Amino acid sequence: MLMKIRSYILMLSLLFVSFTAFAQEQKMSDTEITAFKQSVNTVSKKIKSLSTDFIQYKHMDFLAKDIETSGKMFFKEPNLLQWQYKKPYNYSIVFKNGKILINDEGKKSAMDVGSSKIFAKLNKLIVGSVSGDMFDDKEFAITYFKTKDFNVTKLIPKDAALKKYIRQIELSFDKQDATVNQVRLMESAEDYTKIVFKNKILNAKIDDSAFTN
Repeated sequence: MLMKIRSYILMLSLLFVSFTAFAQEQKMSDTEITAFKQSVNTVSKKIKSLSTDFIQYKHMDFLAKDIETSGKMFFKEPNLLQWQYKKPYNYSIVFKNGKILINDEGKKSAMDVGSSKIFAKLNKLIVGSVSGDMFDDKEFAITYFKTKDFNVTKLIPKDAALKKYIRQIELSFDKQDATVNQVRLMESAEDYTKIVFKNKILNAKIDDSAFTN
């Protein structure tokens, strides 16, 4: 089971990206936090579907250059999610009905989310990071910041088992539409994965058949 969890964490680390680390941040005031959370919650409740292009950068301390991949992501409420990698390889992963379905260049496999508490938490984390619905003080210690272009939340898992694999999640929200623009998943102090969403389309019709693998 431990090997499966580690493999799953490694797979997830290939799914996420960060905003510019050097952007100057300021802590939000209590009033700003309340207004921000209200705007995000209002928008996230209205999101029935989402499709977007993404560019991903995997940063590892021992590599001179980040590993770059790109593709498309599709989300449909309540929890249908698909990542399609197009460059430099064809790879897709679908989260559907408690299953994780993988298609690696035609080689298919599946995992049961319910087989592990960690799997279930990670699945909830991924869906929440896409929809912006992650303000759960029971699950995370959350701090709020602002930059010139983004509102930023930093989430540290409270669950000790989950924290072994994910040190911190950082979500960057567009100030204009209060949706997630960028995600940063930190596996260690040196290694992280970043994903930047581009060309987002909200609430367009997506048939359930799109989430097959």
